Amino acid sequence: MFTIPILVVIAFLLLKSIVIVNQYERGIVLTLGTYSYTLGPGLKLVVPIFQRVIKVDIRINTIDIPQQSIITKDNVSVGVNGVVYFQVIKAEDAVLKVRDFTYAVSQYAQTALRDVIGSVELDQLLTDRQKISDEIQKIVDSETADWGVDVTGIRLQDIAVPDNMKQVMAKQAEAERERRATIIRAEGEMTASENLKKAMENMSASGAITLRSLQTIENASNSNNNTLIFAIPVEILEGFKKLTQK
Repeated sequence: MFTIPILVVIAFLLLKSIVIVNQYERGIVLTLGTYSYTLGPGLKLVVPIFQRVIKVDIRINTIDIPQQSIITKDNVSVGVNGVVYFQVIKAEDAVLKVRDFTYAVSQYAQTALRDVIGSVELDQLLTDRQKISDEIQKIVDSETADWGVDVTGIRLQDIAVPDNMKQVMAKQAEAERERRATIIRAEGEMTASENLKKAMENMSASGAITLRSLQTIENASNSNNNTLIFAIPVEILEGFKKLTQK
């Protein structure tokens, strides 16, 4: 008379004793509320009613850090958001040592982000974004290591600055471009003057400067409409001076 209900109960208990753990999961077994062991992937058996399994995903997970309003070291208000990449490496610690490890990682990442960015100036924040991200990651990872969580990366996504600061930065960038252009022009003029000096020295040493002057006179004298004013080169005057002194 009780055969069918008993068989149903036995079948139910057998089904409850079968646990399938996926390749990307680990199963935390609690016996009467006490941690017993961790299940790897595959088909597993547990004692129903007395044991329960908490599955933990060990794949790399991501958390968005919502935009934080932060005042930098040089008193500029900026809005910064980011993303955290983390992975559970010890499932039992992630379950037993912290109530919600995902939420805990998110909150600690926000706190570390505010602390680090508040200690740097705006220029450093804009130019050393990767360095600052690595510093935040190091802080968060050192804290979450006891939770069985490994923070694999933190990236700053958007950095919003006030409109007045954008105008100041644009003026600074324009001034920097003008400064570089001035330096380049000065370097070009210096190179040209050095080349011209070398050419004059070579022409003077070889007497070519006198020949060039004569060629200029000849070309100019071909036209009757030209009035020619000829400047005698210094080299010729010095030559005449030497002849008169002998």
